[in-house]
Amino acid sequence: MASDREPASSGLAGLTQVVRDSIQVPLQNQSILRQSLLFAELSHLAYFSPDQVKQAVEQSGIEGYEFLNQESAQAYIFTTVHDCIVVFRGTEPDDINDIKADVDAVMVVAETLGRVHRGFKRESDRLWEPLERLLTNNQKPLWFTGHSLGGAIATLNAGRCVLSPIPASPSGLYTFGSPRVGNRRFINYVKLNHCRWVNNNDIVPRLPPRWLGYRHAGKELYLNAYGKVRTYTTWRRIRVQWLGFLLTLRAWKVDHVTDHLITSYIGHLQKAVDEEAQARRLLMNFGNSQTAKS
Repeated sequence: MASDREPASSGLAGLTQVVRDSIQVPLQNQSILRQSLLFAELSHLAYFSPDQVKQAVEQSGIEGYEFLNQESAQAYIFTTVHDCIVVFRGTEPDDINDIKADVDAVMVVAETLGRVHRGFKRESDRLWEPLERLLTNNQKPLWFTGHSLGGAIATLNAGRCVLSPIPASPSGLYTFGSPRVGNRRFINYVKLNHCRWVNNNDIVPRLPPRWLGYRHAGKELYLNAYGKVRTYTTWRRIRVQWLGFLLTLRAWKVDHVTDHLITSYIGHLQKAVDEEAQARRLLMNFGNSQTAKS
């Protein structure tokens, strides 16, 4: 499950601009697309060192942050004027413990109910105690997010948060390219506002396989070969996935890997947010012209 250390196409300045624009308004008052873009940018930021993150925080207007580093598991807690956001770092290819976590797909009993991936649970356990301690006094709306392995850890810890003494239950869980985490009993026990983004041929959401008993949680938001949010039947989706594979193959790439990069998610979501803003402007202009005529 690939890491993503390269700067997004918009660079650090673009990332901090997105964050700066998004934190001016409470997240619960923003559209799903704008929320998703912010969480994707922060999931990208989570791959960077605390010094680099500090620079981004200072430029973006985030009030404060905490860095959790427990063996191979890392997370950032960002606080804004209105919200508290917990972001879990995904797989780092040069970290053997991350690789071990990804491949250790034996199911074990979950902290909530049902059974979950043993490797993901081990990473979640490492972060849970310090995370719970830091969130004990939080009174702001609480959000969880992460990319790849980070999405799996976010899913597990958001569920644990619901059942813990932490005063604020998760307002939302947003994951990008997350693998399956547990069995049907696990995903049906704790109900969360979970938006699970999948980018066309991203291979990671297909793992671990269903025949091992794994199921996905949350509401899937699917980006097709052209980066558009769409809902397809199974056969139509297979056709679109083949189209995406052929398009990237012509560029000497394999989209099962490139579609997993968090920068790919960010690029598509930025376009979707721009289109959403343009549609709102058109509707506003239309409404104004109708008012002027009456």
